[in-house]
Amino acid sequence: MTEALAPSRAGYVERFTLTERLLHWVHATAFLVLLASGLVLYIPALSGAVGRRPLVKEVHFVTALSWLGLMILIALLGNRRAVRATIREIELFDRDDLRFLAGHTAAPQGRFNAGQKVNAVITAAFASLFFISGMLLWLGEHDTRFRLGGTIYLHDLLMYVSVVIVLGHLYLALIHPSTRHSLRGIIRGTVREDWALEHHAKWRAGSSQGPS
Repeated sequence: MTEALAPSRAGYVERFTLTERLLHWVHATAFLVLLASGLVLYIPALSGAVGRRPLVKEVHFVTALSWLGLMILIALLGNRRAVRATIREIELFDRDDLRFLAGHTAAPQGRFNAGQKVNAVITAAFASLFFISGMLLWLGEHDTRFRLGGTIYLHDLLMYVSVVIVLGHLYLALIHPSTRHSLRGIIRGTVREDWALEHHAKWRAGSSQGPS
């Protein structure tokens, strides 16, 4: 049994390292700032109420750059082994994951269930598309060569879909009784061992290598 599978204290087991938690919260914080500033720029009523549109646009742009820089910095200076292990776990979909996605939620899961893996893949894809389309929009304001048709519509569509996904994520993390305990893991790093055994049996059995 690996060190990561040993309880960090009586009744609890480590699920996420500090590096993983920092990556999560930097991403979450940046998303909320980008969403708030983006809505001010997007909705005329909010734009008129807040005013100072150039400043809001600057906050939006600087936040996007800071998000990318911090994510790279944390990944490079933090626990790279844990980051690599997390990426490998998210990329691997086995038969139980497919059963889970098909509605058989009792199918044994690893440290991440299949829904969390899909969410992580979509989040990474959306973040990349957000950044690329946002940079094109910013560059297009200064050089018409970067003004590509459909860029603003892509950026807006990503925003709409992301809001729906985040609302679902918040519901599962804060309200749904069987999953809200997972919030402790991303805040403090540990979860109850009995909860882990119930929801992530393959991880606890050692099939998925947790943080180390």
